[in-house]
This record gives sequence, C-alpha cells and structure tokens, in this order.
Amino acid sequence: MNAWEDLNSEVAACRLCPRLVAWREQVAAQKKRAYRQEAYWGRPVPGFGQRQARLLIVALAPAAHGANRTGRMFTGDRSGDFLFAALHRAGFASQPVSLYPDDDLELRDCYITNVVRCAPPQNRPATGELANCRAYLGRELALMPDVAVVLTLGRYAWDGYLAVLRELEVSVPRLQFAHGMHHIFPKPLPALVASYHPSRQNTQTGRLTPEMLDGVLGKVRVLMEERGEK
Repeated sequence: MNAWEDLNSEVAACRLCPRLVAWREQVAAQKKRAYRQEAYWGRPVPGFGQRQARLLIVALAPAAHGANRTGRMFTGDRSGDFLFAALHRAGFASQPVSLYPDDDLELRDCYITNVVRCAPPQNRPATGELANCRAYLGRELALMPDVAVVLTLGRYAWDGYLAVLRELEVSVPRLQFAHGMHHIFPKPLPALVASYHPSRQNTQTGRLTPEMLDGVLGKVRVLMEERGEK
C-alpha cells in the first residue's frame, strides 16, 4: 500500500478513544428511523477529495447520522447540503449535493478532513480525543505539499489545526478565531482562513448564511491565486 492507503486504513480501523468507539457503534446499531434500512459505516471516517489539492478544508467530526452512516465527509446530512452547495457555487465541487459515496460527486482542487474522525456525543470531543486524532491530520498535511490555503470550519477545527502546527514545531502567533479571519503564514506553510461551521445550529439561526460562506470561499480563491505555486 502507498502512504495514503496506509493512512486511511489506519484511520478506518482506529480504536484509540473508547468513548467515541462506543458511541459511533451504538449509533450505527440503533440507527435513525429514517435510515433504519441502511447499513451504517460506524467507523472513523477518512478524508475525501483531491490529494493534490491547493485547498484543504478542516472541520470538526463526522455527524452521527451523516458521515458516520455514509462513510464520507459531510455526506448525507444538512451540514453537507449547505457546504457542498457553496463549494459547487465556488467551483470546488462537481455538484451541489452529497448524498451517498457513489453519487458521482467530485471535489476540484479541494480536500476535506476533520480534526476528529469519529462522531462524538453531542458533537463535543474531549481534550484527549482531540489529541489522539491530531497525528492523522499532521500526516495528511505532510502528504499534501500543494496546499496553499487551509479553511477551518468552526473553532474546534481552528484550534485543532493550530495545535498540529505547534506539534510540528511551527511558531504560531496568538490567533483568535473569528468568521472571515485569515492569517498569512510564511511559505511553504499555507494561508489560514476561518469560517463558522455549517452546522444546523448556525445555518438555521442565520449565524452563517450562504452569502457569508460564499464570501469566505471568495477570499480563499483570492489567496490561492496570490500564493501561487510553492
């Protein structure tokens, strides 16, 4: 196997966090009524997209009845509906919906991953669980030298990505999370951009609107072009 296959196999087989293992498997066994005829993935979820991408999107974790069911990032839930519609408008996705892993969706110059690979209870991973998963994100970064911009979705992803940089002995200034904020690290490090997470809590309350996410992705495009080739 190559390095990517090794990594994704390790992710899918990971059982480092007993609480997360118990929860993801409980959800997969009990199922949601709407999906009771479906076989749930019920394991950690590997990243998804083009491995030579210039845009890396980092989010929190699989949704219990989304990626924990389908086995693909942001696939089969409302957060994914919101995100992929925006990625399609911005030219990063071949279609605006992400329903199942075999739905012909392709990401363009974009790769999506999470700071936690298992669905956490109440979408709140513990500190130790976050720490256990950081090595996987660090290995993905090492395998993606073409990344020019990292877009973090939510504070967990922002903090998690910065923690990975610190563990890689990168000098990281004090950076406060805020929607639309960006920071330019010296090359070859990617630029960093922040957005609110497209959770139902954020999108249904208007904290994150389609126009707001479109604006962030527009900023990402500009930074990608400004950064050029590394």
